Amino acid sequence: MKSHQLKLKHLIMGVAMAAFFFTSIGSVWGGYRMNVDSIKENTLETNRVYAQKLASTADAYLHEAFQILSYSANQVSENLDDEQILNRETDRLRLQNEMFNSVIITNAKGLVLSVSPPSIEIKGEVLTSLGAQEALAKKIPLVSKPYEAMTGRLIIFISQPIFSASNEYLGMVAGTIYLKEPNAFKTLLGEHYSKDGSYVYVVDSDGRVIYHQDPSRINDVVTKNKVVQAVMSGKSGIQIVDNTKGVKMLAGFSTVPSTGWGVVAQKPLEVALAPSFDRVQEVIIKSVPLMIVSIVIVLWAATRIANPLQQLATLTEESLDKKNVEGLKSVSDWYFEAHSLKNVLIRSLSFLHGQVTFFKDQSTVDPLTGVTNRRTMDAMLAEWLENKVPHAIILLDLDHFKSVNDTFGHAVGDKVLQFLAKHMQSVGREGDVCCRYGGEEFVMLLPNTTAKEAEQVAEQLRGKLAETESPCGRPVTLSAGIALYPEMAATTEALIEAADGALYEAKQAGRNQVKIAVQKIK
Repeated sequence: MKSHQLKLKHLIMGVAMAAFFFTSIGSVWGGYRMNVDSIKENTLETNRVYAQKLASTADAYLHEAFQILSYSANQVSENLDDEQILNRETDRLRLQNEMFNSVIITNAKGLVLSVSPPSIEIKGEVLTSLGAQEALAKKIPLVSKPYEAMTGRLIIFISQPIFSASNEYLGMVAGTIYLKEPNAFKTLLGEHYSKDGSYVYVVDSDGRVIYHQDPSRINDVVTKNKVVQAVMSGKSGIQIVDNTKGVKMLAGFSTVPSTGWGVVAQKPLEVALAPSFDRVQEVIIKSVPLMIVSIVIVLWAATRIANPLQQLATLTEESLDKKNVEGLKSVSDWYFEAHSLKNVLIRSLSFLHGQVTFFKDQSTVDPLTGVTNRRTMDAMLAEWLENKVPHAIILLDLDHFKSVNDTFGHAVGDKVLQFLAKHMQSVGREGDVCCRYGGEEFVMLLPNTTAKEAEQVAEQLRGKLAETESPCGRPVTLSAGIALYPEMAATTEALIEAADGALYEAKQAGRNQVKIAVQKIK
């Protein structure tokens, strides 16, 4: 036998190690790709929902602004010649809720009759700015496009016409928002909920930035951005886009119906995927000991498999010289050894497939709280709806959660969310499913459950939280809304909407309570 030729033992070891290595790499890579896709989808959907909520809030803000200005217009319509009354009204409008940076009242020709805060530059002058001239010409409630005012400030002009009892146009009352200075509009939008490079910005119908966490970006025209192009055409949705600095972002966007503004919430793709890299690294590290044990077993098995065949080869070669035929009979049957090799590979592959299963499981669970994620919840509700399974949902929301983040930081806020998820699972019954809906909103799915039973579960959870010290050092409370299928809604969307309405009632009633939705079919 030539010593320089490869031995069967080495071939078996090489094949086994190659199979182990490439299967491990393929399994880890496949699991990683599934996890990346899941993170992208969840982040995009989270940003879309966040942008939609901010758009709805901004729309409500503008609606309230018009209501306030309309009331004032009615109050001063008969007193435009009384300077004291006008000054009191402009001061009241500016100071009562800090909605506007400044407030003015003009006559029909645009002459400023009163201004708050007092300004010698404007008082007694005729407004010639684009926003004011447009409001005077159209004589309707109006939100202007951004423009530079007489004072040199970049502003948005929100105006309400003043009419007499005989419907004669007398002038207008208007509030201004200084885009580059602190105001209620900035407070309303606030900074994005994370400190990881995520941010929110708002553009007007012409693609001009009217809110951005970087004040230097305000008034920039960003119409080349694909997301801005989408919101300018009235669309809402999600998109992966490069920002002005070339950073790839996961963006969710929504329009403000009353003005055509667009709200965009986005998060850097690299930041969103960072947890996925960490998980893969963690899995590999935890798998190393088991992989080492498996490799040792493979090498030992390869040696055991090769030895009988090597003995056969040696004895066969010797038999040519020594006529040693009886020695061949003493060698174990090689078919049994081949069967043993197959079992070793099956055991190794079972380990690797277990890793694939692990990654699949990760795509169904919210990584922060450990409860079911939004995508899996939607799939489960769709299946229940298809099979007409009666069920109740509890939509719950932590009260004043923003103050927890603002006071104690987001790390403590995350622990509070984990604390809530743990108590949800503790009160859940067999068959109940706890889910994270988004942000501080959670959902409990209760199959074959009455409204009374669902209310008992929700009250038990509410009571536990109210009586237990949370990670922020004090108890936290929750508000919850309950809805039932099919008694209260015929579709999942209508069911969630009904529960959300009940949740809103609970918050309006003072929070820390549970409300059941009105029984009606949508």
